[in-house]
Amino acid sequence: GGGSALDAVEAAVTRLEDFPLFNAGRGAVFSNAGRHEMDAAIMNGKNLEAGAVCGIEGVRNPVAVARAVMEHSGHVMLAGQGAADFARSRNMAFETDEYFYTEQRYQQWRQAVKDDVVQLDHTDKKFGTVGAVAQDREGNLAASTSTGGLTNKRFGRVGDSPVIGAGTYANNRTCAISCTGVGELFLRSVVAYDISCLMDYKGMSLKDACHLVVQEKLVAIGGEGGLIAIDSLGNIEMPFNSEGMYRACRDSDGRNDVLIYK
Repeated sequence: GGGSALDAVEAAVTRLEDFPLFNAGRGAVFSNAGRHEMDAAIMNGKNLEAGAVCGIEGVRNPVAVARAVMEHSGHVMLAGQGAADFARSRNMAFETDEYFYTEQRYQQWRQAVKDDVVQLDHTDKKFGTVGAVAQDREGNLAASTSTGGLTNKRFGRVGDSPVIGAGTYANNRTCAISCTGVGELFLRSVVAYDISCLMDYKGMSLKDACHLVVQEKLVAIGGEGGLIAIDSLGNIEMPFNSEGMYRACRDSDGRNDVLIYK
């Protein structure tokens, strides 16, 4: 429709944050403190500008705060109370604890506390972190990711989603990527930037770079998850090494896929 890739990824992630079935925004999981600590990031491939928030509580749309951080704060990442204070200074919408409460998430947390475990998400590991990548008619790439993290995670834990280069990355020279999975392993592997570097420095295709990182390098250290990616030519890849990953894509040639399993 002629809009920017940056606007598109923010709009897509906002819709997913507002939908309680996903582990982001309204559907964010409970931490071990019984709170909802949310992380989000957004990146513009045109100029490598990026914004992120981590451990933010109460805000309706963390991705909107991440974009405001990018455009109005002079910084890249704000955390915790500082991120919330900044969001209030930008008149962002906040919600009560009741807004973030879902019975399913609560029971999931209570079981995790009882079992003394930290869970990625539902046992089938398909619902979770939300993200979007896009290329617009100007050729600009953008990526965004938002998550509630791990059920029963330690208070203050931050995963890969808001970390530029780990869970979120965009560069017009190469690709735009948004990741989901066990954040600790994605952080250690710097997954999103690794794929971009393989394309930039080794001349690998998006498909080959994604396969090497997701199916080989991540697997080698026990990393489970996947990602969505688009390159500067408009090629789309959505690899994962887990049981399934809810994913969808549309392109200007009429491709319109909605998938869960292989």
